[in-house]
Amino acid sequence: MRRIKKGLSPKISLTVSLVALVFLVMLLSVFSAGLIAYLLIQIGVMDLDGTASQSRAISIMIYISIFLGVVIATLLSRRSVKPIRDMMKATEKVSQGNFSVMVNGSFVFELDALAGSFNKMVQELKGIETLRSDFVRNFSHEFKTPITSISGFAKLLQAGDASEEEKQEYLTIIVQESERLVHLSSNILNLSKIESTEIISKKTIYSLDEQIRLAIVMLEPKWSDKNLQVDIRLDEIEILGDKNLIQQIWVNLLDNAIKFTYNGGEIKVDLWRSGQKATFRLEDTGCGMSDETMRHIFDKFYQGDTSHALAGNGLGLTLVKRITELCGGTIEVQSEPGKGCVFVINLPLG
Repeated sequence: MRRIKKGLSPKISLTVSLVALVFLVMLLSVFSAGLIAYLLIQIGVMDLDGTASQSRAISIMIYISIFLGVVIATLLSRRSVKPIRDMMKATEKVSQGNFSVMVNGSFVFELDALAGSFNKMVQELKGIETLRSDFVRNFSHEFKTPITSISGFAKLLQAGDASEEEKQEYLTIIVQESERLVHLSSNILNLSKIESTEIISKKTIYSLDEQIRLAIVMLEPKWSDKNLQVDIRLDEIEILGDKNLIQQIWVNLLDNAIKFTYNGGEIKVDLWRSGQKATFRLEDTGCGMSDETMRHIFDKFYQGDTSHALAGNGLGLTLVKRITELCGGTIEVQSEPGKGCVFVINLPLG
């Protein structure tokens, strides 16, 4: 019996609640009018003898019923529309930027579902606002840091009391920070363009394995400088897609792997065909990622290295994920602290 009661929902639909409200108003109005008429007859105010008296009594009962119906309907409707009034007040607060407001549920199905959707919407807006704030803060930091460095070392050069060796060091830093700004600007422009793109129209058939091989060669100075061993196993695969767009996936992933792999480490690059999809797997022997970092690696400007000891702007993996989704593919990440990372990307061959 307890299970049956538990399974029965205490909520009713909006239609049933409105019908029940109307019926209750009519019932209370007629009952109250009848009771008042009975009392009036008992005290002699109303007389039912004669046709004229009966007509007068009926008219009085009708007026009393209408009056009581309006009063009862007003009282009951205040209770019935309270959830809607609460939601209107909550909506006004949300429009003013207060994303901590929540509304209570109702015994009516539709109003309860509306309250649930409203609360979910507010939580989503709160998350978006948090991401926006983080984006602005991180964006400001990423731009301010190199600009401050450039300005500081330029002033030291302007002072004219630095040695030739110091001048070269200052100029090197200025060039590096300038390149960092250019790279950041390029990534932001690319991300802005890709985020506004819904359909890829510029597609060609090309060799995917050759594209990945060229990306590895392009980054050769970086992995050679760290004495990394690169193990490459690429099957010959042709794909129909935007060549320039997909190229950014491999460059960003490989650059990340090189950056976070210790000197003398190893990077494994594999590519094979899985049915009508191409599967790319990249494994490194780097520092790995914590669960917290794993949850945010695709967020704009997020960097697991909070000390900013390594160069980067937190946009590379955001670009990778967006391009992969735009191509109809999927991306998976596996990692543990101190055990490196594994990125697996599946792209449809088209």
